[in-house]
Amino acid sequence: MSSIVRPTSAQMTRRLVVLACAVFAVVIAQAQMLMGWGQTAGEFAADSDATLKVAGYAFSIWGVIYLGLLIYAVRQVLPATGESPLLNQLGWPSALAFLGIGWWIVAAAFDWEMGTIALIFSALLVLLIPLLLNAREIRALPRMARERWMVVWPLALLAGWLGIAAPVNVLTVLTGNGDLPTVLALTVWALIAVALVTVKALAVTWALRTPAFALPIAWGLLAVFVAELERNPTLAVGAVIASGVTLVGAVILTFRLKAPVERPA
Repeated sequence: MSSIVRPTSAQMTRRLVVLACAVFAVVIAQAQMLMGWGQTAGEFAADSDATLKVAGYAFSIWGVIYLGLLIYAVRQVLPATGESPLLNQLGWPSALAFLGIGWWIVAAAFDWEMGTIALIFSALLVLLIPLLLNAREIRALPRMARERWMVVWPLALLAGWLGIAAPVNVLTVLTGNGDLPTVLALTVWALIAVALVTVKALAVTWALRTPAFALPIAWGLLAVFVAELERNPTLAVGAVIASGVTLVGAVILTFRLKAPVERPA
């Protein structure tokens, strides 16, 4: 007798919605680039980057993220994929996050600044909170479990990139509108943002025991170093140190710390 828990009709509907939302997120981004309407995500970020600049190559990480999202979504609709607590708990939040990043492309293309902030933070929170709420289940997954690689990794990668893109988005909008408080210098504001995303990366990695969330943040911080090396050496040094701390810290937290003993409730 098969041990696979077959999804109910309601659960299958949820899976199809997840797939549709993932396809929407990927297609809208590709359509924007191919058809050239509005500005790209990189152009939006570079529009007012006097406070914090990210090298354009950093946005290539979206290729990896989109591939992971499609793997995550397509796997769910395959007949051999049974239902599980993680798929059930993360399904609807992931669908909302995919809609958020898709509509963010539209908002950025047409320079709807406040819309980009609302969308990117909503997508981040709607995905990160369920991941943390299910941290116990995630930590208990075997290292080579399919759910670790085809559910946790794709969603954590997306959440990690949103984790650094969201504060950059805010700094970009505030700088462009002249709304960044002058009580601190621009470099100080940027270094505060760098420190906060580093702490966030390590805290989430400690909770999930996976480096997937931290890797995009380390990648983004390295891109800050590359972009700011000539313009703002102080910020560049801070960013590259933060990138190294994030990467090394994530590896230590994932592979050197023992996962806590999960006792039955």
